[in-house]
Amino acid sequence: MRYEDERFAELERKVDRLVTSVERLESRVFGPEVDVPTTPATPSAVQPESAVSPPPAAMFPPSRPAVSAQRRAPTLDLEDLLGARVLAWVGGSAIFLGVVFFLVMAVKNGWIDEPTRVLLAFVGSSLLLGSGLYLYERRGRTEAAIAAVASSIAALYASLTVGTQLYDLIAPALGLLLAGLVGATATAIAVRWDARLVGALGILGALVSPVLVDADTSGITLLFMAVALLSATGVLLWQRWDWLAAAAFLVSAPQLLLWIDDTYRDEVALALGVLLAFWAIYVVAAIGYEIRVRTASLRPSSALLLLANALLAAGAGYYVLQETDHDGVATAWVVLLALAHIGLGAWSFHGRVSREIALLVIAVGIGLSGVALALALNGPALVAGWSAEAALLAWIARRSGDRRAHLAVGVFLALAAIHILTIEAPPEALREGVDDLARAVVALLAFAVAAVFAASQYRGEPRETRSVLEALAASTLVYLPSLVIVDLTSMGEAIDSFEPIEPGQTPQVLLSAFWSLTGVAAVILGLFRNDRRLRIGGFSLLAVAVVKVFVFDLAELDSIYRVASFIALGLLLLAGAFAYQRLRVTEPGE
Repeated sequence: MRYEDERFAELERKVDRLVTSVERLESRVFGPEVDVPTTPATPSAVQPESAVSPPPAAMFPPSRPAVSAQRRAPTLDLEDLLGARVLAWVGGSAIFLGVVFFLVMAVKNGWIDEPTRVLLAFVGSSLLLGSGLYLYERRGRTEAAIAAVASSIAALYASLTVGTQLYDLIAPALGLLLAGLVGATATAIAVRWDARLVGALGILGALVSPVLVDADTSGITLLFMAVALLSATGVLLWQRWDWLAAAAFLVSAPQLLLWIDDTYRDEVALALGVLLAFWAIYVVAAIGYEIRVRTASLRPSSALLLLANALLAAGAGYYVLQETDHDGVATAWVVLLALAHIGLGAWSFHGRVSREIALLVIAVGIGLSGVALALALNGPALVAGWSAEAALLAWIARRSGDRRAHLAVGVFLALAAIHILTIEAPPEALREGVDDLARAVVALLAFAVAAVFAASQYRGEPRETRSVLEALAASTLVYLPSLVIVDLTSMGEAIDSFEPIEPGQTPQVLLSAFWSLTGVAAVILGLFRNDRRLRIGGFSLLAVAVVKVFVFDLAELDSIYRVASFIALGLLLLAGAFAYQRLRVTEPGE
């Protein structure tokens, strides 16, 4: 239940108690003329107020269920649906398109001059609006009346766009003022009547009018579209209509991008300023209702719209600055947008905005910061940046208790791991070595530290989550020295040559021995500490070593290296088996 609904219900309960008390008092003063059942009082003693039986619940029925029952839409069968709604929707759409075709086609066919056709369209749309208002308020709240109002609003907007932008019959300032009045009227009607058709046909029709009448991508056209977008945003502040928010964004964003594409070459600052203004409007459209009415949960549509808005602002601004040779500023634009989201979300924690919205805005900012890091950095620095983001998100997840932040931790760690395994230290480096050992070491260390820190923040979480992070950290700490062994002991190096070099034999023997020794050490340490995870990790690494020796080393290494690899593995496995049996038997509690 919403906060206002709770307050209203509480107020009704207080009023009901007050009325009951007044009725009881009148019953005592005036006797039986007040129809309130009371317990008879004797002359010697008057019963206390608490002994008077309360009036039946039927005398003061709660008003909220009655209002809800009045607003509950009746069930429609197929015939009612077709006759009451479909006809109205199709009829309203036909009227709107008819006006658009009249305005566009009349000039091509030379039917009447430009002022006459605009005047006829404007007057006809105004008459239709007045008729729809009269029918709805005086002759029953029918779908036909709502459709007439919705189509007239869209037609009025199209008429103003044509008269102002195409034919220059109306001064731009006057045209925008009239468009603002039409938009305000549409907002008021949609909210007052709770009429989705006004939002769908009237406001969305106004948003798409510049495209339908083939208006060019000038500043005036964009302003007309912006006025319609503000009207939609005004409705979204009062109505929780997800479809209107998504449709308004999908209809208006392409028009914004077309205008930016035609403008940015001459007016970079203007293009960026308009982009920021639309970003602010879309933010209000996405979460304005939740800001006005404090909500415990946030709609997925709001989250998607906020994310799409951030990507639109960041991508369009970056494109504009890149195309005008402002490469450094382009990256700074994305960074500033990320910081703006994070700052706005952090500030929201201290206001009346719900915690859900604040966390969502911060999450969008963190996502943009990941994109900004990818644009600004490369190599180990990028891995370190993404790893730091993951560590920060793990800390936020622990402090806020928001489980959704855990997903973001996994995303950033996955991005860092993919970058490492594709660029800095790919798996084939275990056979041939890496191009730059220092870069690989820095990247792997940054990832390992982030994974260890993230695991330390998951003490209260399910054990599986922490175990996965610890496994990632352990695997990285094994992978790092493996690369160092192969790279430093490699037998050959390509210098000014494109010819591939055959991998060395010694590095592979040492690698097999290292994996075997590390596996045995993990098993023994797990026995001493009674840690099953360590033992399982050690057995897993030993299994990898066994597969490598019996598959790769047997096929690729020469005889003497093959012998050394097998003997080293065998001795370590025997030592591990002996230690396991001895420690396992004497271990207490087992």
